[in-house]
Amino acid sequence: MMSSRARRMMMHHLRNRNESELNLIPMIDILSVLVSFLLVYSTEVEVVQNSKGIEIPESIVTAKPRETVVVMLTKDELFVQGERVASIAEVQAIDGLIIAPLREALLRPRIIGKAMAERELADREVTVMADKTLPYEVLKKVMSTCTDADFGKISFATMQKDKALAPGAFQPK
Repeated sequence: MMSSRARRMMMHHLRNRNESELNLIPMIDILSVLVSFLLVYSTEVEVVQNSKGIEIPESIVTAKPRETVVVMLTKDELFVQGERVASIAEVQAIDGLIIAPLREALLRPRIIGKAMAERELADREVTVMADKTLPYEVLKKVMSTCTDADFGKISFATMQKDKALAPGAFQPK
């Protein structure tokens, strides 16, 4: 037999017993905010393909790269959109300023993409990723060939380094 106090306590516990449940709505809210944050801030980053054979020069320019045709110059090879076009030795051996294999590759819509081939001539853009140890004569030939292949804008890929000091910010004592 149960005492009246024990019976009252049991009835009280039965009446006030909460069934525990997991509320997922706050967790979904947090996840949706996190996903939207990542989407907004991940769109500002443009990743340009890189190769282990290239040591890109550094710059303090903050302009973001755009979608363009990529001409990559390693220490030994010349590539357009990842396809080998010529060797650096062959480029240096050419007498004129126009590199014929590079020009042919830049004129092929299959390599540069349909969207780039259909753009206006002044809007066609190429990004040159070159090793910082290459001689200027090679870069000059590549730039001349890109202009000859109707690319109106030429950009150089660089690695962003620390920001420069404002003029007059450093005052020697």
